Amino acid sequence: MLIPDYPVRTERLDLRPFTDDDFAALHAYHSRPDVTRYLYFGPRDEAGTREALALKRQRTALRARWDVLNLAVVVRETGALVGDVLLIWTNAEHRQGEVGYVLHPDHAGRGYATEATRAMLRLGFHDLGLHRIVGRLDARNTASAGVLERLGMRREAHLQENERVKGEWCDEVVYALLAREWRAAR
Repeated sequence: MLIPDYPVRTERLDLRPFTDDDFAALHAYHSRPDVTRYLYFGPRDEAGTREALALKRQRTALRARWDVLNLAVVVRETGALVGDVLLIWTNAEHRQGEVGYVLHPDHAGRGYATEATRAMLRLGFHDLGLHRIVGRLDARNTASAGVLERLGMRREAHLQENERVKGEWCDEVVYALLAREWRAAR
């Protein structure tokens, strides 16, 4: 089980549970076609963002398989919510997890996604005791692949046309990192 002490702090960021006050910031990037292009959902209207926010507000701990920890990424210096990160506990017996992230494009290129996801890897490996964590993405999303590569994750698979997303067959790329690799890189 994992219930982090909040906020989870990195050099520049605070990762914390979502609140109702985060609606405007969340909607600012969840409503954008360029943000949702490679995600399972399309641009959200206000009602869709409210539903997403309600779900994110519940995702504050990992207690069992398939639980999701979904945290707001806040720049400590400005207090701006710039994105969100998640850690999914995919398998308790085999100690496996998955990381993910979404960032507002106005804040891209500053290393925030890498920094926030590194903190989620630490939570998964150090605090939850996971053995392996993966990152999955649409093969066309080269920016996201760069984040995973900067984190030291290895590209393990390229699955051709394995998912139908938004009416089209899409390739998926899978990256992974083992706990011993994460410890060796520290």
